[in-house]
Amino acid sequence: MKKVKIIEVRSELGAGTRGASMGPDAIRIAALDYRSPFFKQFEVVAVPDENYLLWEPEETPFAKRIRGISTMYERMAETVKETLLEGSFPIILTGDHSSAGGLIAGVRKAYPKKKIGVIWIDAHADMHTPYTTPSGNVHGMPLAALLGFDNREQLVNTPSPQAIEHWEKLKSASGVVPAIRPEHLVFIGIRDTEPQENSLIAKHKIKKITVKDLKKHGVEKVTLQVFKHLKACDMIYISLDMDSIDPKVSKGTGTPVPNGISERDLKQLILNLVEADKVCAFEVTEVNPTLDKENRMAETAFEILQIVVNELTAE
Repeated sequence: MKKVKIIEVRSELGAGTRGASMGPDAIRIAALDYRSPFFKQFEVVAVPDENYLLWEPEETPFAKRIRGISTMYERMAETVKETLLEGSFPIILTGDHSSAGGLIAGVRKAYPKKKIGVIWIDAHADMHTPYTTPSGNVHGMPLAALLGFDNREQLVNTPSPQAIEHWEKLKSASGVVPAIRPEHLVFIGIRDTEPQENSLIAKHKIKKITVKDLKKHGVEKVTLQVFKHLKACDMIYISLDMDSIDPKVSKGTGTPVPNGISERDLKQLILNLVEADKVCAFEVTEVNPTLDKENRMAETAFEILQIVVNELTAE
C-alpha cells in the first residue's frame, strides 16, 4: 500500500489551443459527478502557474512562452522531488504536456544516480526542439529536453538567443543532462509524428509500440514487452496524454488524432502497468473541457485515476 499525494499543475503555456489549464478542475468536476471523495482522501498540492503570460506579447516564436515554462520546470521539479523523498507516490494532473519535462526532472533530482524509465502514452512523440518545431509550442518538446536533444542536424528554425538560453535551462532542470536515456524510454500509441522526430527515434532505436501493435498482440503481451525493455531501470514514470485515446471516445483534448487506443484497452493497460513496484509516479495531461461535450474526457481520465489509486492503495 502506497501513500498517494496529488499534484495539480494548471499551466497551459506550452499548448497551442487554450483551455488545458481547466483540465485538473474538469477532473474534479467528474469526481463530484461520481460522488467520489477522491480529492478529500489524499493530500493535494497545487504548483503556482505563470498563465498570466498568455496575455503578454509572444517573445520567442520558436519556443513560445519558454521563459514562463522554464520557471514552471523549476517549481515542478522541486515539488516532485520533495514528494518522492517524503515517501509519497505522486499522482499528477497537468494542463499541457510540456509540464512532463519538469516533473520527470524532479524524479531525477530526487534520485540522481538511479536509472529512470519513462512510459510515454501519447499520440505524439513530443521530441521537437526550438530548432525543428513546426509550431513553436513547447508541449511538443518535453522529451527532447529530457533527452538533451537539440537535433540541429534537422535544423529548420533559427531560435533567438533568449529562446536558446531558456531551452538550455529546460534541458538542465534536473541538474543532470540528459535527465533520461533513449534506451529507457517506451512510446505507446504514437501515430502523429514529423520527420525530425522519426529521425531521432530511428537513430536512437527508441522502443515504439503502436496502436496496431496493441490490437494485434493484446494488452498482456504489450505489458510484458514494456517491462522487458525497461528491466534495467530502477524506477519508472508513466505519462498519459489523453490524446492517446481514440477521439471517438471524446475530442476533449487539444490535439486529437484518429485511430487511437480504445478506452477499454487503455484502462487495462494502465492497470497492468501500475501493478509494477518500479512505477514511482503517474501523470495525466491534456484534458481540455472547452473542446468536449458533457465533460466526457475528464470523466474518462477520472475513471483511470480511480483504477490507479485503487491499485496503489490496495492492502
